[in-house]
Amino acid sequence: MNRYDEEATVVWKDRKRWCGLPWSFTRYGIIKKDGEYAKLVNITGLFSNATEEVNLYRVDDMDVFQSFTDKMFGVGTITVYVNDASCDKILLKKIKDPYKVRTMLNKLVIEDRKRVGFKHGEMQY
Repeated sequence: MNRYDEEATVVWKDRKRWCGLPWSFTRYGIIKKDGEYAKLVNITGLFSNATEEVNLYRVDDMDVFQSFTDKMFGVGTITVYVNDASCDKILLKKIKDPYKVRTMLNKLVIEDRKRVGFKHGEMQY
């Protein structure tokens, strides 16, 4: 998450978890720079990295899934549906406290839409 400029702050970060432990090379985060941008970032890989990012005002909807074993370990998967040319959804797999993250992400999406001036009825193509 340190690939962005110094003024940007990391609002949230986590890793994909296995049995509730962060033993993975998949990292998720929300990066925010006041007045300029707020992004959801997905970085995958150890030696070579694939970075997927989307501006928060482009988020359309979110779903949370928790299997029985996910509930035992306190993790879940959030599917973030986005209106972007490069991808249509981002999966935040096996993250800790998925319902708290969804609520936080929803608030940040609303804030970023207000900053950009994006109205709910508008469609992007």
